[in-house]
Amino acid sequence: MRRFAWRAGLLAPATIWLFALSFLPLVIVARQAFASRTTYGTVAWTWTPANFRQALEPIYLAIYWRSLWMAAGVTLVCILLSYPAALLIAFQASPRWKARLLTLTVIPLWTSLVARTFAWTHLLRTEGVINTALLGLGIIREPLPLLYNDLAVFIGLTAGELPFMIIPLIASLDKLDRQLLDAAADLGATPWMTFWKVIFPLARPGLIAGCALVFLPSLGNFVVADLLGGAKSILLGNVIWNQFFQRNQPFGSAVTLLLIATASVIALLATQLRAGRATPQT
Repeated sequence: MRRFAWRAGLLAPATIWLFALSFLPLVIVARQAFASRTTYGTVAWTWTPANFRQALEPIYLAIYWRSLWMAAGVTLVCILLSYPAALLIAFQASPRWKARLLTLTVIPLWTSLVARTFAWTHLLRTEGVINTALLGLGIIREPLPLLYNDLAVFIGLTAGELPFMIIPLIASLDKLDRQLLDAAADLGATPWMTFWKVIFPLARPGLIAGCALVFLPSLGNFVVADLLGGAKSILLGNVIWNQFFQRNQPFGSAVTLLLIATASVIALLATQLRAGRATPQT
C-alpha cells in the first residue's frame, strides 16, 4: 500500500496536467461539435450532427484532400533529403563534427516557426532574394510566381519539418551494429544493396517515427499556409482557425474532431508498425 501510494503521488501531477490540458479541452471540443451556432455567433447547446454533414461537403473534402497530399508529399521529400544527411552524420562524421552537425540540424528549432516562415516570404516574393538572383544572372526575364501558392506552402512545410525527420533517423542509425555493414561488404554487397538490405530495414523504426513527426504536424499546420499560401492554398488548419475566428465554434470543432481522428489513426498505425519492427524475428 505504501508503494502504491508513493507511485500514485508521483503520477498525480502529470495526470492532473494531462487531464486539464489534453483530455478536458478535447471533451469541450467534442461537445461543441454537436452544438449549433446562433445568429449572434454564440453557441446553442443542442444536439445535432449538422456540423459533420457540412464538414463532408465537396468544398471541404477538397481541402481535406489537399491537406492529406500536401502532408504526404512533405513527408516523402523530407525522407529523400534526410537520409543522406543522417547517413553522413551517423557514419562519416567524426565525433566532433557529429556534434556540430547535430547542432546545425536543431538550430532552426531555436527560433519561432512564425519567424522562419515569415523569412521565406522575403525569399520567395516577386522582389525577393531568389527572383532577384535569377534575374541578375539572366536565367529568367520576369519574376517567377513563387509565393502565395501550393509550392510556397510545400517549401515552407518541408523546411520547417525537416529536422524532425533527420533526428530520429540519426538515433536509429547510431544504434546499428557496424559489423553488419562490414559483413555485407565482405559478402560482395554493393553500397546500394547494403543500404537497402541492411541499413534501411534496421533503421525503419526511426523512419516511422520521423514520418509521424512530420506528417501529423503538416496535416494540421495553418501558420505556413496562411503566410505563404494566402487565400490560394487553404489547408484544414486554416479552416479550423477561420471558423473559430468567425465565431462558428461548433463547425470548427467538428472539423477539429475529424482532423484528430485522422491523426489518431495514423499515429496508431505508426505505433503498431514501429512495435512490429522492434519485435525480434524468430
